[in-house]
Amino acid sequence: MLRFIVFRLLAAIPVLFFVILITFTLVRMAPGGPFDIDRAVPQQVLDNLNKRYHLDDPIHVQFGDYVFNLLKGDFGPSFKYPSRTVTELIGIGLPATIELGFYALLVAMVIGILAGILAGIRPNTWQDYVPMSFAMIGICLPSFVLGPLLILGFGIGLDWFPVSGWGVSPGDKVLPSLTLGAAYAAYVARLTRGGMLDVMSQDYIRTARAKGLPEWRIVTKHALRGALNPVIAFAGPAAAGLLSGSFVVETIYQIPGLGRFYLQAAFNRDYTMILGTTIFLSVLIIVFNLLADVIQAALNPKLKHGLGGAR
Repeated sequence: MLRFIVFRLLAAIPVLFFVILITFTLVRMAPGGPFDIDRAVPQQVLDNLNKRYHLDDPIHVQFGDYVFNLLKGDFGPSFKYPSRTVTELIGIGLPATIELGFYALLVAMVIGILAGILAGIRPNTWQDYVPMSFAMIGICLPSFVLGPLLILGFGIGLDWFPVSGWGVSPGDKVLPSLTLGAAYAAYVARLTRGGMLDVMSQDYIRTARAKGLPEWRIVTKHALRGALNPVIAFAGPAAAGLLSGSFVVETIYQIPGLGRFYLQAAFNRDYTMILGTTIFLSVLIIVFNLLADVIQAALNPKLKHGLGGAR
């Protein structure tokens, strides 16, 4: 297992390098610059700003300097907020983003697993068709459509929940968590259903039924552990996707998370903030995928043996 973890971490180094290279190239290819504003600025002022942030250096020199500083843990200063570094801005917005992602993942797992179990133990019945139909709707309905619908229905129409803010009034975390977690709940439901259908046809399940065990015990003790392997494998990318995909939801509900700074950086061409956030999220994706593999191996001895022999 340790060998597998080390191998995955070493394999992540070239992945991160290409993420940095591609992101750095794309942001520099975009028209305009971080100091282009509506009001005319004297050319001397622009030249001084470019010199201060080394934007007048050749592009390969800028990239080399950025990577060198990155190895020291320095994401650089923000062009939009000169008095703050990118690391400080990530630290300000990250707690709300993590909290939103956690609640959304909780919604996705609870609703998705329960719906998948219900559909898996009663295939080709109304108990299967109803949750899977809602799962298909959840997959097809993007968050920028579902969010306003929930606001209109439960926020404005029924006045049950606040429509904006985070941690200000009771219940203001319900609608954002549902909006972000709905699509992932649909995927979890389909994965759980597929895992249940596969496990419930195994010989050891038939043996458990022949012994006269109650159905609820067969499902919870014997079938569920094997059926959740696809869900656990999906949990790593899902957790990373919830963090990186929360920007739209944060904008809809006015949540002071990392997405606010990232979107502002995109509009303001804040190179360092775009790069820093992208690299940070890339690291999270790698870490969550690795954790998902480790947890899956812990639940599956055969897979654990295979990972231990990874070269």
